[in-house]
Amino acid sequence: MKTLNLVFRGRDGWDRPVYVCNEGTLYVDVNPNNSYAHLHTKSNNEFDGEPDWPIGEDVKVNFIPKRIRW
Repeated sequence: MKTLNLVFRGRDGWDRPVYVCNEGTLYVDVNPNNSYAHLHTKSNNEFDGEPDWPIGEDVKVNFIPKRIRW
């Protein structure tokens, strides 16, 4: 099982929380109001890029310092 350590970097133009992993890939929580994260990569790895591919269900996520929710 792969583990992602995601560090909060800010909110994009749609007010969604954006995180970065230790490899530099950006991830966005497309539904931060839900009880579990719906994480997607960012198109072209741009902070305000559109959500791209969802992460796999077999990926464990550690939010640093915590998951940001609405």
